[in-house]
Amino acid sequence: MTACQQIYITMDNKQQQNNIQIELNEEVAQGIYSNLAIIAHSSSEFVVDFVRLLPGVPKAKVQSRIILTPEHAKRLMIALIDNIKKYEVQYGEIKLPQTGFNQPIMGPIGEA
Repeated sequence: MTACQQIYITMDNKQQQNNIQIELNEEVAQGIYSNLAIIAHSSSEFVVDFVRLLPGVPKAKVQSRIILTPEHAKRLMIALIDNIKKYEVQYGEIKLPQTGFNQPIMGPIGEA
């Protein structure tokens, strides 16, 4: 079974809309759990590795890697900020723990 969702995008601040169909198959729709993201960048790309850390296990595995242009990385940041604000209005402030992984983790800078 394939689910399709139609979205509309506005390009270059012109009120011109393009209809894009996005396909989401069952396997991808299930998602991959990640509790750590490691971000690296070069002048031409951002690399985001999603990792699953398990308690008591000293080794972790990258579950997924997403490579973005700098422009798309910034758009993602803006979309995340917008969604976090909407979430907090509806459900309350997201509180970060005082210990553990509450500080950004810097990965190596990649070279493209």
